[in-house]
Amino acid sequence: MIDKKTQGIKNLSDFAFLSSMILLGGFYLFFIIGLLAADSLFVTSSSIAEVFKSPEIRYAIKLSLVSCSITAILSLWVAIPIGYLMSRFEFRGKALIDSILDIPIVLPPLVIGLSLLIFFKITGDYVEGLFPDLYNAADIKITYGIPSVILAQFMVACAFAVRTMRATFDQINPRREQVALTLGCTRSQAFWAVVFPEAKRGVLTAGTLAWARALGEFGPILIFSGATRMKTEVLSTTVFLEMSSG
Repeated sequence: MIDKKTQGIKNLSDFAFLSSMILLGGFYLFFIIGLLAADSLFVTSSSIAEVFKSPEIRYAIKLSLVSCSITAILSLWVAIPIGYLMSRFEFRGKALIDSILDIPIVLPPLVIGLSLLIFFKITGDYVEGLFPDLYNAADIKITYGIPSVILAQFMVACAFAVRTMRATFDQINPRREQVALTLGCTRSQAFWAVVFPEAKRGVLTAGTLAWARALGEFGPILIFSGATRMKTEVLSTTVFLEMSSG
């Protein structure tokens, strides 16, 4: 067998092919570095200190850190079981469920926010019609509040976590789990003792990806939560508000 890793450039055609790939990849890499360099040259230490003096900015940073952390935890709580089931079992309708799980990724963010708004409007009206006294006494407020920020972030971030966890479980050999089952372990015991320890890196990756995706979420939050100062303002909407005010 020929080891592909040890293959070198054998002719001019190989050199031209690899050079074109390096050129295209290098251009994109250079563009990213250029963006980071432009940001670092534009922002000064005095301007950063001035930003942190604003109570609105400090509130947005605090809310972003808290909401993104909660979103990451909720995403893992949902993504681990879904990823495991989609990886280990074959069942009727699996392709359909797989497609549904991709909807938050492929839909425009504004549509997700609008769908959340419509869903809770219909649900709230239905619950209020069934239990008007209880609904009014509880004074449940989800839209345009902090819970709506977390929910808007969760709807998108969780989809990425699910994909990451499924890929993680796909890479874990199921043979060890099957051996544990034959030795008397229950499915739950085999998962926590054998599968989950091997998936720790994937869990960390999924959590980090969900946290970062939640931090950059803008469209659903703007529609479903609004951008109210000192209430539902996060870092992404702060950028929007600051740019709007010049």
